[in-house]
Amino acid sequence: MPHRRPYHPSSYPSREAWLAAGVVALCAPHAGAQAPHAGAQGVPGEQQVVVTGSVVERLQRDAPYAISLVGAEALRGAGPMVNLSEAMARVPGLVVANRNNYAQDLQISARGYGARAGFGVRGVRLVVDGIPATMPDGQGQVSHAVLANADRVEVLRGPYSVLYGNSSGGVIALVSGPARAGRAEVAADAGSFGLGQLRLSLATPLSPTLDVRATVSTLEWEGFRPHASAHKTSGAVRLGWRDGDDQVVLHVNGLDQPAEDPLGLTRAQFDADERQTTSQATQFDTRKTTRQQQVGVQWKHRIGPGVETALMAYAGTRDVTQWLAITAATQAVPRHGGGVIDFARGYGGLDARITWRGDAIDLVAGVAHDRQQDDRQGYLNYTGPATSPVYGGLGALRRDETNRARSTDAYVQAEGRVGDALAWSAGVRGGRVSLQSADRYLANGDDSGARRDAYVNPVLGLRWDATRALTLHASAARGFESPTLGELAYRPDGSGGFNTALKAQKSRQLEAGAKWRVGALAVDAAVFRIGTVDEIGVATNSGGRQSFQNIGRTQRRGGELQLTWQPQRGWRGLVAATWLDATTRDGFLTCAGIPCTAPDLPVPAGSRIAGTQRTNLYGELAWVPHANADIGIEVRHTSPLVANDANTEAAPATTLLALRARHRHTLAPGLTLDVLARLDNATGRRWVGSVIVNDANGRYYEPGTPRAVWLGLRLAQAF
Repeated sequence: MPHRRPYHPSSYPSREAWLAAGVVALCAPHAGAQAPHAGAQGVPGEQQVVVTGSVVERLQRDAPYAISLVGAEALRGAGPMVNLSEAMARVPGLVVANRNNYAQDLQISARGYGARAGFGVRGVRLVVDGIPATMPDGQGQVSHAVLANADRVEVLRGPYSVLYGNSSGGVIALVSGPARAGRAEVAADAGSFGLGQLRLSLATPLSPTLDVRATVSTLEWEGFRPHASAHKTSGAVRLGWRDGDDQVVLHVNGLDQPAEDPLGLTRAQFDADERQTTSQATQFDTRKTTRQQQVGVQWKHRIGPGVETALMAYAGTRDVTQWLAITAATQAVPRHGGGVIDFARGYGGLDARITWRGDAIDLVAGVAHDRQQDDRQGYLNYTGPATSPVYGGLGALRRDETNRARSTDAYVQAEGRVGDALAWSAGVRGGRVSLQSADRYLANGDDSGARRDAYVNPVLGLRWDATRALTLHASAARGFESPTLGELAYRPDGSGGFNTALKAQKSRQLEAGAKWRVGALAVDAAVFRIGTVDEIGVATNSGGRQSFQNIGRTQRRGGELQLTWQPQRGWRGLVAATWLDATTRDGFLTCAGIPCTAPDLPVPAGSRIAGTQRTNLYGELAWVPHANADIGIEVRHTSPLVANDANTEAAPATTLLALRARHRHTLAPGLTLDVLARLDNATGRRWVGSVIVNDANGRYYEPGTPRAVWLGLRLAQAF
């Protein structure tokens, strides 16, 4: 395959926007209903409808599991709608940390699952308008998600997430619905550290049976550290058609994102100056470019009363080229794969199901198939001789292989009632994950190999309507998480071939919760306990190759609380609190430093799982004098964040304050101008936004945003 011309920051690609979107049905047994939009997040008494986790759409309070919804208004008021991290602090049990580095994806974890990921997202299932953003091997990313096109974000935690298949410690689903009225919008954003964004949106019915929703945007960001600039062009289009018993939805999307990589900082560097960039970033010109295109379609057909079939198909490509900070001397090791990662990915899948809605029971059954193929190369990150290298260019080939991942699943889920007060739900998803690598660059050994895992994930839940205001629920499930292609790539002993000794990790989950609605108060609470066997962790790091091992048993237990309150007309409050105790139950050995050819540092049982925090607290209070204005204050507190398995490094606890305001001006009939403003980190705290878990070079810390101002203008015409 011809090599794609790599990106260099001195020549940004065209500003032509890719049009974007996804498919509307979730790629899961209960996927795809287009529920009515609930409006702003966190208003007591709202009849918020969710589709994630259920056979059919249902009210959030009736779902027998922990699920939160972030509506369009909350997304719009949380920032420029660039990153999912802007609005997700209000969801208990979920951590979405912004690395302030567009060369890396967000750091996402749910109840501690996904916390160990040093890059990308794993352990949490990501779905964007029905299309999986998590690949069959369990690795995912959300950089292509267009938040401005979303009606809401649904976040499912706990046992019911296992119905989404492999690597589902939680589910984050972005959902966009049909255009029910004509609206065109021009949006402009400006903010601290060179933030600038222009966005165009259109939503309109084209006929009684056809509607379209589209968004395109272009973003520039300089960053608050040197060598951190980024440019992002993205878009989303949803085209829907409905006639009689049939409904078809087409989504097309695209992303073009070149970005410089400022890398992490050591603790000494962070303490000295959190706005600095480590010298290796400029020495090696570390950077990354990502291009993605995707198309998907869903067809629903109503066979008869209460019986519906649905077919969803999607396909896409994702191309990534990334320059790393690796010296020529290190790359001279014969087994090294080079300092430039370059791959072209093709992926796609199918989901077919049938749903039956009866008087006493609702049932869904289906099959799903997903695949990915990565044409992966590695190159030296310099030109010239190794004794006097010129870094930042594309050197000789050092890796050439094709990686494949496939998953094939079958699922069934049923829901019913026993009497007036008791409801039950049960489901099972079973499947097979196949991973394979074909190595064509044999000068450093043959790293070909194949791996196949099978799993069965059952779940059972009960809901009891104790009173008209109080609902209690409980559920139990078994989960499964396969190693990713990256985790299987190398063996700990340095020999060639897949790391076939690495096992999939398995979990047993228990959850109990309550949902209470009374007057102006709404309370959602849950407690959980999760036991995992064969947890996956780092084994060795030597010669440019990182290998993984099973570290034994771990335990995650904790509690979540979300409270919304309207103390009086014009005032709204929200509190989200999480307590998480995520620890190892078995001792194991890890690496004390690099190079490390064998684990040599004991980690005792009871140590914290890297990447987790014990507590996360979020609170907001908003004054809404009338429908066209609101002013709010937000407070967030996080406890120390463990950065490595040995628990010797941790980001300090921090408390952040933010202020926001919105006002809508009516300029003419149907023409409005929204002015939005935010002051984030109002007190100017020095803090760590995220950590690079188990970073081999000790550069764990990615600084959080200093005091920052954002101004957004939204000029909209209804028609």
